[in-house]
Amino acid sequence: MAWFVLFVSGALEVVWASAMKESAGFTKVGPSILTGVTAFLGFWLLAYAMKSLPLGTAYPVWVGIGAVGTFVFGVIWFNEPASLLRVGSVTLIVAGIVGLKVAS
Repeated sequence: MAWFVLFVSGALEVVWASAMKESAGFTKVGPSILTGVTAFLGFWLLAYAMKSLPLGTAYPVWVGIGAVGTFVFGVIWFNEPASLLRVGSVTLIVAGIVGLKVAS
């Protein structure tokens, strides 16, 4: 259950980071509110997952899910570049997430 909660929390990180970009420096009300609400929920779920997962596993996996998710979202939604070096770097992050999951 903790791993599922951690995954949902990481997905919420993608939402709040993307909404933050859309908020244009918190000048747009809707995306600004979405940023705040999803950031709070994401942190709350992270804290819940940390009740049973080690800090050294939960936090890096959460950050990794957010980093990979925002990269993919940025490429698809914001037309950010997906160069070979960027994709390769994100692949290494995924390998780290998998390694932490297997090691736990």
